[in-house]
Amino acid sequence: MESNRQRKVAQIIQEDFAELFRKQSAESKQNILVSVSDVKVTADLSIAKIYLSIFPQEFRPNIMKEIEENKTQYRNFIGQKMAKQVRIIPQLNFYLDTTLDDVEKIEKELRGEGDNPVL
Repeated sequence: MESNRQRKVAQIIQEDFAELFRKQSAESKQNILVSVSDVKVTADLSIAKIYLSIFPQEFRPNIMKEIEENKTQYRNFIGQKMAKQVRIIPQLNFYLDTTLDDVEKIEKELRGEGDNPVL
C-alpha cells in the first residue's frame, strides 16, 4: 500500500516531467507526444519508476534511447524542483507504457480483425 508521502512525491515527479516533455515536444520539429502515464515511488523514496506513453509508435525506440542517455540531466532537473521537499532525490527508471496498445489489440481481436477467427 502506498503512503501519502509516496503519492505526493510521485505526483510532483509526474507533473514536473509532464511539463518538461510537453515543452520538449513543442520545441521539436517533429509531431511527437510524450506523456507521463504513471509514476511509482518506492517506500524509502529512493527509486521512481516513470511510465511514458509515446506517440507515434515509430519514434518510441529513439526517444527511449535518448531519455536513457539523458537520465542524469533529468535527475538534476527533478532535484532542483524537489530540493526543498525531499532529502534524497530518487533514482529515475523510465519504462515504456504500452497499455493503450494492448487495449487497442484486444478490441481489434474482439471485433474479429485480428489473428483469431470469429466463431
